Amino acid sequence: MNRRLNPIDIARFVWHLPNFVKLYWRLFTDRRVSLLAKAVLLAAIAYVILPWDFVPEYIPFLGEIDDIVVIVLGLRGFITLCPRGIVREHVAAIDAGK
Repeated sequence: MNRRLNPIDIARFVWHLPNFVKLYWRLFTDRRVSLLAKAVLLAAIAYVILPWDFVPEYIPFLGEIDDIVVIVLGLRGFITLCPRGIVREHVAAIDAGK
């Protein structure tokens, strides 16, 4: 299935971006979330921030794309490693404005 992003999908993502940031922060600071999950998130962020890369930045396109792949996999891995009930709890709190 080849689905292209349309402007509405992009706008919806941008609109919800602050909630995603809140969710990740709340999960990261929750003591019930494992250290492994938190380490995955920190490793992905460190990879993007630190100057060393698997694919050097001077290689056109691939140099930038590896950072995107690592951060997406790190964010997904973090959420996957968080207990579902805790994720749902934080999503409900964010939706309720807490």
